[in-house]
Amino acid sequence: MSLLFDCSVPDDRIHGLAAAATAIRRGDLVVLPTDTVYGVGADAFSPGAIDGLLSAKGRGRDMPVPVLVGSPSTVDGLTFGLSRTARDLVEAFWPGPLTVVVRQAPTLTWDLGDAAGSVALRMPLHPVAIELLRETGPLGVSSANRSGHPAASDVGQAREQLGDSVSVYLDGGPCADAVPSTIVDVSGDAPVLLRLGALDLDVLRSVAPDLVVPGS
Repeated sequence: MSLLFDCSVPDDRIHGLAAAATAIRRGDLVVLPTDTVYGVGADAFSPGAIDGLLSAKGRGRDMPVPVLVGSPSTVDGLTFGLSRTARDLVEAFWPGPLTVVVRQAPTLTWDLGDAAGSVALRMPLHPVAIELLRETGPLGVSSANRSGHPAASDVGQAREQLGDSVSVYLDGGPCADAVPSTIVDVSGDAPVLLRLGALDLDVLRSVAPDLVVPGS
């Protein structure tokens, strides 16, 4: 049976974060609030846990699981050949609703799906998420919904879709806007917009004026 913790209550928050960290360490799934939508997370370095996440969502390996981190400095240990533009974007918009696709460090042994040597990274602007990430380290996190269904903007929606496939639900209240993150691929010579989300083009181009927008 899943456990649910109301993180607006101080004691529940403490116990919930401890229970979530324990669940992650044993390879289970947790649902956590972020600044965009609710996410379902697993130990990024446990292939079995990531397989469980994909199974819970009904999602294939052709859509690799993104990774959330608790500090901007974490990118240096996870990436290879990070460009100046990538660093500028991270410095400007982390923590926040920007996901960057980068070349992963060749020494990493994780298996997030068919990622072809890249990984999507983000640091969320949510205190509960950051506290959990600083306790567990990087987490593979995808939106807390079944594939093809709307992303969850509150813990009830997440629980309705994912049920007991998740061990611990952390309730951080409803998401303010429930708009997904903007995704920029910074793995090549020029940054490329992959998805327009919470950050708009003008804001992105104030930091990355050479941003490529396919089809424009």
